[in-house]
Amino acid sequence: MDSTFGPIQCIQMVRDRTGSVVQGRSVRGGPLLSWRRRLPSGRTSQQWESGRHVIDSTARVHPTADLEADVSVGPRTSIWNRAQVRRGARIGAECVIGRDAFIDEGVVIGDRVKIQNAALVYHGVTVEDGVFIGPNAILTNDRFPRSITADGELARADDWVVSPIRLRTGASIGAGAVVVAGNDVGRFATVGAGAVVTRSVPDHALVAGNPARRLGWVCACGRRLADPAGQVFAAAGNGSASCPACGAGYDIDTDSCVPRTTEGQS
Repeated sequence: MDSTFGPIQCIQMVRDRTGSVVQGRSVRGGPLLSWRRRLPSGRTSQQWESGRHVIDSTARVHPTADLEADVSVGPRTSIWNRAQVRRGARIGAECVIGRDAFIDEGVVIGDRVKIQNAALVYHGVTVEDGVFIGPNAILTNDRFPRSITADGELARADDWVVSPIRLRTGASIGAGAVVVAGNDVGRFATVGAGAVVTRSVPDHALVAGNPARRLGWVCACGRRLADPAGQVFAAAGNGSASCPACGAGYDIDTDSCVPRTTEGQS
């Protein structure tokens, strides 16, 4: 069998190698598949393992999803209609991969990550725990894209360099936003819908626009931070800030926003 296979081949391979396919049903009523493997002792393994996949028995994969070789899927993760997960990708526990999402070769995704419909996550991207990637968001990997070389030949893998992206824990990427290759997004930062990120985003920053500019700061819960007078904290301000929703405190100094320790809270 070819190393890249379509959904029908994938499902048939699962039947052939495991001997059973357990049919489930999602909260929306759509069919989902989970894999189980019978051990000689009669026990059920925690994961289905072969040279092609490591998929936890509690993971749910829609039959139209396309998983290439050597993909790892963690416990209680759901992969929806027509999502494509390429060779060597690693997806953690309790993730949701939406319809038509694309996870490229070797991408590493942490736990409790939500990747919404039609988002594109290209080779070289690392997604830490608790990240949200909105629908149609794009994470690129080539700062100098060309279809051909200077000699007019078709550009191949050796003709370009991957510029990696890291989305840090708790970050959110809005619908239709683009993160340009080589830029990171900090912990619990928020990138507004349709933004184009051309430089790295600090922890807890709120950025929007094209190119994306900092508009202010956000709490781990996602709300805008306020100054002691209760007004939205200025993008270029310094001093103490707090979340009007959950009360968490932060110390802001020009380009950094640091959560205040419990002892330092007023």
